[in-house]
Amino acid sequence: MENNKMQANRTSHSLHTLVPTDYYDEVTGQLMVTPEFEENYAYEGKLGISYSPEATIFSVWTPVAVKVELVLFEDLYSETKEYIEMELIAPGVFEQEVKRNLDNVAYLYAITYPDGKVVETVDPYAIATTVNGERSVVVDLRDTNPENWQRMESFTAATDAIIYEAHIRDFTISASSGVANKGKFLGVIEKGTQSPTGKPTALDYLKELGITHLQLLPMYDYQTVDERDPDSGYNWGYDPQNYNVPEGSYATNPYEPKTRIKEMKRMIQGLHEEGIRVIMDVVYNHVFEPIGHPFENTAPGYYFRKNPDGTMSDGTGCGNDTASEHVMYRKYMIDSLKYWAREYKLDGFRFDLMGSHDVETMNAIREALDEIDPSIIIIGEGWDLMTNLPAEEKANSKNAEQMPRIAHFNDALRQAIKGSDMDGATDPGFVSGKAFQEQWIAINQQGGLYFPEDIASYQSPDQMVQYVEAHDNHTLYDKLTINMPDDDEETRKRRHLLATSMVLLAQGIPFIHAGQEFLRTKDGVENSYKSPDAINRLDWSLRDSQMDAVEYVKGLIALRKSEPLFRLRTAEEIALHMEVWKAEHYQVMWQVEDEIQLYYVYFNGNGHAVETKVELGDYEVLVHDGKTHLDEPIMWQHVSEFMVEGFSTTVIRKRK
Repeated sequence: MENNKMQANRTSHSLHTLVPTDYYDEVTGQLMVTPEFEENYAYEGKLGISYSPEATIFSVWTPVAVKVELVLFEDLYSETKEYIEMELIAPGVFEQEVKRNLDNVAYLYAITYPDGKVVETVDPYAIATTVNGERSVVVDLRDTNPENWQRMESFTAATDAIIYEAHIRDFTISASSGVANKGKFLGVIEKGTQSPTGKPTALDYLKELGITHLQLLPMYDYQTVDERDPDSGYNWGYDPQNYNVPEGSYATNPYEPKTRIKEMKRMIQGLHEEGIRVIMDVVYNHVFEPIGHPFENTAPGYYFRKNPDGTMSDGTGCGNDTASEHVMYRKYMIDSLKYWAREYKLDGFRFDLMGSHDVETMNAIREALDEIDPSIIIIGEGWDLMTNLPAEEKANSKNAEQMPRIAHFNDALRQAIKGSDMDGATDPGFVSGKAFQEQWIAINQQGGLYFPEDIASYQSPDQMVQYVEAHDNHTLYDKLTINMPDDDEETRKRRHLLATSMVLLAQGIPFIHAGQEFLRTKDGVENSYKSPDAINRLDWSLRDSQMDAVEYVKGLIALRKSEPLFRLRTAEEIALHMEVWKAEHYQVMWQVEDEIQLYYVYFNGNGHAVETKVELGDYEVLVHDGKTHLDEPIMWQHVSEFMVEGFSTTVIRKRK
C-alpha cells in the first residue's frame, strides 16, 4: 500500500487534468493508445490484492473508468452483493482498503464507462477464483503452502537440463497408469503406481528415466474445459482465462478456491523432492476471446495489438495478439511471472508463440526472473510470426542475439531429422531417406556455433532447444508411419531411436515429448488439442511393450548427464572441443574431446551397416546398435575402424 500511496502523491497533480475521455473513443469503445497515453497512465505500483487478516487492499488499473466499485459477495456462490466505491489514486488506478478479514471472499469490479455503461469483471490480477473462473477470490496464501515450502537450490546451467514435456491430464488419465487421482495435480506425484505389468509409472517413472525438468502444458486457469464436469471436454489449455490462477479441472475440488492452489503447490513440491524441476507453459500471446476478458473489460483496446486499420493483429492465428510492447501489458507479464516464480517456486517458463512478443519485454522478463533465481530457464517458440510489430523487435530466433540466456525451439534440427510436418507431413528427413540433410544436421549438432544468421542468430548452446517431437504436430512415430508406410515395426523403431539419439547427444538443451521414448502414437492425429483422452492419454502399456526403447533412452540420458563434453556451455567451448568428421551419404560423425578422453559419435541414416575409420586405439563402446553399455562398456581393442549398424547410433570413448 505504501508504494501505491507514494505514487499517488507523485501523480496527484495530474488526476485533475486527465479524464478518461481524453483517450477513449466512445464510438468504437476503444482506448486510443498513444505515446502520451502510455506516459500519462503508466503505473509502477502493486495491482491486484494485498491481503492481511486485518485488511485487504484492492487495486485495479482501468483508464477508461469514470467510476469503479468493489463488489463483495456474501459467500463464494451467493448473489448477495455489497458495493464499495473505490478511490482514484493515480491516473487510471482505483484503490480501496477494506478493514476486515476477507479470506475466501469472492469479489468483482463494477466499472462505469464514460457512456454510462457498467461492466462487472473479474480482477485481471486475480490469484484465486470460484469454479470456472467466474469470480475473483481473496485468499490468505499462507494457508496454501505445504510444509517446508521453499525454492530448490539454483540449477547448474541450462545446457545441463533434460526437459520432458507432458500434459497433466494425459500423464495419468489412462487406466494403465495405475494412478488414483487420474488427470489431477496430485496424480502426477503419486508414488508406488504401476503399469499393468507392474512397472513404475508417473513420478517413480520420471525419476527412473533421469530427466531434470518436467515441462507441463498450461496449468493456469483456461477457458474451454468446464471445471464442473472435466470429463465432458478436453483441451490442452492454450486458451487463457485467469493467468494467475491454477486450472480447476486438475484439482480434486474446483469449487473451493484454495484447493487448486494447495494441490498445485503440492505437485511442485513432490517433484522437487525427487530432484525434478518444473517448467510452466505460459500463453501470454493471446486470449481465448477478448470480448468479456478482464483485459478488455478494464482497458478496452489496450492489451491487444492492432493493425493500422484498427483491426486485430493475428500473427498467433488465434484471432488476437496481445501487445507486449505496451507499458502496462509488459508490466502485467513481468508481475505475473514473478508471482508464479515466487509463490509456486517454479524453475522455468516455456513461452508459447514467443515470436509474437517483443525483444525488450523478453529481456525485461529475463532480468526480473534473475532477481529471483538466475537459473530459472526461459525457453520459447521463436517463430517469425506475421504480427504487427517491426521485424527487428520480434522476439524470434532471427533476433536471438539480442536475447541472451533465452532459448528457442530449434525446428531446423527437427525438420532435418524427420522432415516438415506441414502440408500433410509427406516431407521426409534424414532418418526417413531425404538426401542432403547431413551438413544441416552437423551444424545443428554444434549448438549454434556455425548457424546461418539469416535463419537464426544463436550465440550460444543455451539458446537452442533441441527436439524432434513435441505436443504440436505428429508424434515422431506417426510421422515415420506417414513417410515410410511400408516399414516393418522393427525398422520404424530403429529410425525412431536414431532420431531421438540425435536430440539427446546434440549440444544445446535437449527436449523430449512424453511417450516419445516408447514410440507414442496419437493414431495419426496431427493437432490433438481438443481430441479425446483416447487419442491424448499416455498409454503406459505401450511403455511396457517397448521396454528396450525406454532403456535405450535412459542410457542416453545417463550418458549426457555423466559427461560434461555433451553439454558444453559456450560456443567457444564447442569450437575448442568438438569437430565434425563426416557429413555425407546419410552419415554424420563428430568427435568431442578434452585432455583425458576422446568420444566419437556416429549417426548412420542408411538401412545397412557402414564402416568408418578412427584413430588407432582401444575404445569403450558406450552406445551401439540400439543399446547402451555405460555400466559395463564393451571393449574394442587396437582398432582403427568399426561398423555402425543401419539406422543406428554408435558412441565410443578412448582414454588418453
